[in-house]
Amino acid sequence: MAGKVTQLALVDCNSFYCSAERVFRPDLKTTPIVVLSNNDGCIVSRTAEAKALGIKMGVPWFQIKDFAEEHGVVAFSSNYELYSDLSNRVMTILSSYSPRSEVYSIDECFVDLTGTPRLRDVTYEMHERVLKWTGIPVGVGVGSTKTLAKLANHVAKTHPRSKGVFNFNDLSITQQEKLLRQIPVDEVWGVGRKLTKRLVSHGVTTAYDLKIANTAVLRSEFGVVMERTQRELQGIQCIDLEDMQAPKKQMLRSRSFGKPVTNLHVLLDALSVFTTSAVQALREQHSTTSLIQVFLMTNRHRQDQPQYNPSMVIPLPTATNDTQVVYQWVSHLAELMWKDGYAYAKAGVMLGELAPESNQQFDLLEPRQRSNSKLMVAIDGLNARFGKGCVRVSTGGIFSEWGMKQQRKSPAYTTSWSHLPVI
Repeated sequence: MAGKVTQLALVDCNSFYCSAERVFRPDLKTTPIVVLSNNDGCIVSRTAEAKALGIKMGVPWFQIKDFAEEHGVVAFSSNYELYSDLSNRVMTILSSYSPRSEVYSIDECFVDLTGTPRLRDVTYEMHERVLKWTGIPVGVGVGSTKTLAKLANHVAKTHPRSKGVFNFNDLSITQQEKLLRQIPVDEVWGVGRKLTKRLVSHGVTTAYDLKIANTAVLRSEFGVVMERTQRELQGIQCIDLEDMQAPKKQMLRSRSFGKPVTNLHVLLDALSVFTTSAVQALREQHSTTSLIQVFLMTNRHRQDQPQYNPSMVIPLPTATNDTQVVYQWVSHLAELMWKDGYAYAKAGVMLGELAPESNQQFDLLEPRQRSNSKLMVAIDGLNARFGKGCVRVSTGGIFSEWGMKQQRKSPAYTTSWSHLPVI
C-alpha cells in the first residue's frame, strides 16, 4: 500500500516590506512603492506597480530618484521593527495549521500539511486568513518537496487563475511535465545567475531539463548540491523540514554609518549597540563566545580621502555570553585601532568559536572572569516585556551621529505607543 503523498506548503509574503508599509497606508493600495536598504541606499523591495515601471531590484536610489518621483513612486526607508512584528504575526497564524513548520526567512514559512483533510480548502483558508488578520497578501504553493513547493509558490504568485494558491501534487504526470517545461531553470530554488549560465551551456534551460538531465554528468559538473536539487524536482525529498533552527556558528553585527565618524566616543557608542545585539542573540541560542573580532572601515569609494581599514581578533581566556565582559574587550580593541584623522564609514563586531553554555571549559591557569549572569537574565526579561532597548548595560545609542539615514521611515505602528495610528 502506497504511503501518503507529502503535502509541503511554502507560504511566501508578496513584496513583504512594501506590503507591510501598505497595511497602515491603504491610500497607497495601487501606488507603486519601493523600500530602500540601510542609509536609503538601494531598492530591496518593490510592488508589482513599481516592477511594471521597469524599476530593478538592487538599483541605487539616487540613480532613479528623479524617474521614480516623476512616475509617482513612493519610497520608504527600511522599518525593521514594523517588518519583524508583522512577520511574527504571520508566522504565528501559519504555525496553527500544523505541528511541523519551519520559518525559512522573515517572509517565508514551510508548513507540513501531509494528511490534512480538505487540503484545498485549508490552503485557501490560510491565504485568506493571513490577509484578513494581518493585511499581508501571501502566495501558497504546495509540493511533495521543498523545491517543488517553491516552484508551486512561483506559479501561485504569477498566474492570476491560481488566485494565490497552487498545488503541484494535484496535477497529472503529463500536466506536471508540461508545467516544468514552461518554467525557466533560474526559477528553481538554489539556481542562481552563474549556475544558470553554466546549465544553459549544457542544454539545461528549463526546470524539466534539469529534472531529466543525466544524474552522473550533473553531479560531476555541478556537485552533489545540484544532484540533490534534481532529485527534489523528481519528487524525492532530500531537504528535510527543520523544526528547530540550527544554532549560528558566529554572530556578526555591523553597519554603515549615516555620517562619517571622526570621534572615538561616537564609535564606541556604535560598537556598544552592536555588541549588545550580538551577545543577546548569543544568549537566546544558549551559546558562549571565546573569540572576538572588531573591524573599522573608511569609505573605499572616496579615494580622495585617506584610507584605513584595521581589524583585530582576540581569543578570550574564558568563554562568555556576558555583554559587559564582551564589551570591555570590544572597546579595548577599538581604542587600540583608533587613529585620528580618518573618517570611518563602517564598523562591526564578530563573535566566533561559539559553543553551548553547557560545554563551557575553564582554564586552570587563568582566574575566572566575573560574569553577572543573573543581571543578563533580568535585562533580557525586561527587554522582552517592555520592548527592545528598554534596559541597556551601557550608554549605547546616545549619539545620533552614527545612526542610519532614514529620511523616509514610516512610524513603528505596532511596537511603539507614541506611534499608534490615530483615528
